[in-house]
Amino acid sequence: MADTLYLSLWYPNLRLEALPDKLVAVLGAFAAHGGEAKVYSATVWPVSWNETPVFERVYGRLAGEQMAGGRLLGGPVPGQLPGAEPRQAVEEAMELLHEDYAYEFQIGWSLWELETGPEVSSFPRKATAGPSTRPALRAELAQDDNPKTDAEDDSKQGRLAARWARGPRLVRVTGYGPLFDEGTYEQDGHIRIDFGSDAPFLEEDVDLSEVGARHIAENVRQLVELTAGVEKASGATARLLWSELGESLAQRLAARLGMGN
Repeated sequence: MADTLYLSLWYPNLRLEALPDKLVAVLGAFAAHGGEAKVYSATVWPVSWNETPVFERVYGRLAGEQMAGGRLLGGPVPGQLPGAEPRQAVEEAMELLHEDYAYEFQIGWSLWELETGPEVSSFPRKATAGPSTRPALRAELAQDDNPKTDAEDDSKQGRLAARWARGPRLVRVTGYGPLFDEGTYEQDGHIRIDFGSDAPFLEEDVDLSEVGARHIAENVRQLVELTAGVEKASGATARLLWSELGESLAQRLAARLGMGN
């Protein structure tokens, strides 16, 4: 069963005034670990998740991209803003600091993922559900690693064709004021990264081929490197990789790949 994966980061005696620099450091670490250098959007939530955002801005992803039907299309868009540098996005969203606000940023991070369908086309890839109840944007196919003949054979035999494709998903990076949602930072961290579904690290519903096992291993390695990278860049003193269902990703991965007893 797919689960939602999070990384929580804590900092000793963190003052609210220091939170923006920590967020800039975390967002800036993505580019070195399979992510994008610019922020897609920023949202500010007052008091709790049940309230209406007091600030929302979509910067776009890359200059010249446009969105239609939930996917990215090439070509210039007059007046569209490119993605924002992390410091710019953080400064705009956190211009007025409030102890009971949460500051959420979305940024692209590329993984290998398994696509299935009666006919898997090389382009374009449709959007899928994002890392939360908020819709997330998916990019067009960047790479694929399955021969066309495999998909054709599956289609002829009446099975769903499947193909591994690498492309960016949007993840959420949220910094919490100490009074937001009754001090949720104590459990969720001063900063929380929402990676979305853990399926790219497990793909438990399919039989793994050698290619699939290799791509899962690449995704896991990238996750480990990003986790260490954001901890080091932001000076976190504690971190926790966890899931909504409370299951250990490491244990599930070991069982999936036959690495444990």
